[in-house]
Amino acid sequence: MQQEQPLLVLKPLEAFIITFIILGGISYAIIFAGVVPHIPIVLAIMCLFAYGLVKKVSVKDLEEGLTDGAKSGLGAVFIFFFIGMLISSWMVSGTIPTFIYMALEVVNGKFFYAIAFFVTAIIGMSIGSSLTTAATIGIAFMSVCTALGLSEAITAGAVVSGAFFGDKMSPLSDTTNLASMIVNVDLFDHIKNMTWTTGPAFVISLIIFGILSPGEASSNFTKIVFLKNTLNELGYVHWLSLIPFLILTYLAIKKVSAIITLSAGILSALLISFFLQKGFSVEKMMSLLFFGFKSDSGVEEVDSLLSRGGMESMMFPIGIVLLALSMGGLFFRLGILPALLDGIKEFLHKVPALIASTAGTAIGINFLLGEQYLSILLTGSAFQESYDRAGLHQKNLSRVLEDAGTVINPLVPWSVCGVFLTGVLGVATIDYLPFTFFCLLSPLITIVYGITGFTISKKDEKAAA
Repeated sequence: MQQEQPLLVLKPLEAFIITFIILGGISYAIIFAGVVPHIPIVLAIMCLFAYGLVKKVSVKDLEEGLTDGAKSGLGAVFIFFFIGMLISSWMVSGTIPTFIYMALEVVNGKFFYAIAFFVTAIIGMSIGSSLTTAATIGIAFMSVCTALGLSEAITAGAVVSGAFFGDKMSPLSDTTNLASMIVNVDLFDHIKNMTWTTGPAFVISLIIFGILSPGEASSNFTKIVFLKNTLNELGYVHWLSLIPFLILTYLAIKKVSAIITLSAGILSALLISFFLQKGFSVEKMMSLLFFGFKSDSGVEEVDSLLSRGGMESMMFPIGIVLLALSMGGLFFRLGILPALLDGIKEFLHKVPALIASTAGTAIGINFLLGEQYLSILLTGSAFQESYDRAGLHQKNLSRVLEDAGTVINPLVPWSVCGVFLTGVLGVATIDYLPFTFFCLLSPLITIVYGITGFTISKKDEKAAA
C-alpha cells in the first residue's frame, strides 16, 4: 500500500493497544454477534477518525488516509467485476458444467477419500468457490460416504482440502485475485508461483487420502449419476464449451494482461453460448453479465451449483475490500501500522523471520477475526513495505497470504468458513480439522521454504519462483 508519510509517531505499545481494541471489536462483532464484516469495519473507521481528531490530525488528512487506502484496491475491484462476468458467461456456455461433469466421471468405490479430494479440487478450480463446492458436490460425497459406512470426518477433511485447493489456485477465486492485487502482482504470476508450495501439499495430501481410503467399496452412487445425467440433459456438456478455457490458458501462458485475458474468456464464452443455448439473446446476455447465471432446472443441487456469477455477486467482497483498505489507510496515516512494524523490525531483516511473521499474522487474524478477506488484506498491507526493504519480490508475499490466510479460515470453528462448512457437511470443525491435510500442510511448507530460501524470489529475479 503506497501512501504518504504517517502523520503521527507512536510508541509500539500504544499502537498495539489501539490495534487490539479495534481488531478485538471487529472480532467480537463478526464471531459472537454474527454481523457481516462491513458494519464493524465502518465502526472501526469511525473510532480511528475519533482517535485522529483527539491527536489533532486534520479532517482533510484523515480523509486522504481513507482514500489513499481505497485507491490501492481499485485494481482488485476491476478484476472482481471481470471475474463475476467470466463466471456467469462460463456457466451459460457450459464451460464450468463440462468440467464438473468430467470430474464426476472419475468417481467410483475405490480409493474414495482420494477421489473425493481430487474431484472437489477440480470442481473448486472450475467454479472458484470453496463454499459452493462444499455445499454441492461436498454434500454428495458425504451422502455416498454414509452409504459406504466410511468415516464422515475423513470425508469432510477431503472435501474441505480439495475445495480450498480449488479456491486457492483458481483464477476465478476472489481470494486468489485479492491476494495478487493487494500487493500488485500479476494474477497468473501469482498462481504460477503458488504451485511451488501448493503442488507438494496437493501431492502429499492425495497420497495420504489414498492410504486412508478403502481398497474396494461398493454402494449406490445414484446421486452422483443423477447430477451427471442432469447436466447432460440440460445441454451444458459439450466439447465446444472448453474453448474459452483453452483461450484463457493460452493467453495466461503468454502472460497477457489479466484484463485482456479475462475479456477474451468472457467474449469467447458468450459467442459459443449463441450456438449452444436455445433462445440466448443479447438482452439475456446483458442481464446475465450483471445479475449472474440463474439455473432453473428444478434440481436443487444442480441449481445451487450453477447459479453463480455476475457483477452483482462481486459487490459483497468489493465492499469489504474497499472498507478494509480504507481502514488500513488510516492505520498507516495515523502511524499505527509503522509503529507496530518498528516494534518487530529488528526481527524482519532476515527472510526466514519475515516469512514466518507474515504467515503467523495471517493465521492470527483468521483466528482473531474469523474472516479470510481481512487476513489477506490486513497482512498484505502490513508487510508489503517490509518485503521491499528485504529486497524480495512481492509474489513471495502474495503466496504466503494464500498459504497461511485463505486455507486456514475453514479450520477455525468460529470463522465464516468454519461455521458454514460445519452446517452443510454435518461434521464439526474440530472433527474434520485433523484430516484437512492440504490446509495444514500449506502454511508449514511456506514457512520451510522461507527458512531454506527455496523458491524465494528477489526483486530483480526473472526466474520463476
